Amino acid sequence: MLELRYLGHSAIWLSDGETRVLIDPFLTGNPKAAVSAEALEADFVITTHAHGDHWGDSVALCKKGATLIANVEMTTHAETLGVPKAVGMNTGGTYRFKGGWLKWFPAWHTSSFPDGAYGGIPMGVLIELGGVRVYHAGDTALFSDLRLVGDHGLDLALVPIGDHFTMGPEDALKALELLRPKQVVPVHYNTFPLIAQDGPAFVARAGLLGIGGRALESGESLTLS
Repeated sequence: MLELRYLGHSAIWLSDGETRVLIDPFLTGNPKAAVSAEALEADFVITTHAHGDHWGDSVALCKKGATLIANVEMTTHAETLGVPKAVGMNTGGTYRFKGGWLKWFPAWHTSSFPDGAYGGIPMGVLIELGGVRVYHAGDTALFSDLRLVGDHGLDLALVPIGDHFTMGPEDALKALELLRPKQVVPVHYNTFPLIAQDGPAFVARAGLLGIGGRALESGESLTLS
């Protein structure tokens, strides 16, 4: 059993009742944020790339006790900012933790910190927690190797649909054909006017592919099993 809560933009909270995971915790400065960073605690913060709308509050949350898991360049930079616990990884790597594991995959995008520092390569992450497999695609364009991610048997895919900086709805639907998840939740849209999209319409079109799902409002949750 797994609880998933959408915190706005691409920020996701996962918990199996024991292990708490935050992905891409952009909360401060996010007009759609469901909660403040001060109100959250986590065991792990997982950051797909270094752009400010994903890196977000990673440092502040990790200084409260969470372990940062990201690419090596990001964790090295985080350590210079005072993050005490960090696990630097790279594409293809697997990390096991209480209740589950995660594995990193490529994402086609760019990555640099808000101050311009190099952020390594962007990635997407597959997480198994509570016996449920969730894939967070990060900020990716459509590419054919997403089929290899789908071979892992996805219960849920979190895919960006905002266009302009990532896939738009048309490419995201093609991505779903490759990923073959049981369910989808669209992310990275409607935070700013430039990435405005119709989430429910996207989910309805995914249903025509035999894929269920919901367009969550910021703060809404799903229970997955």
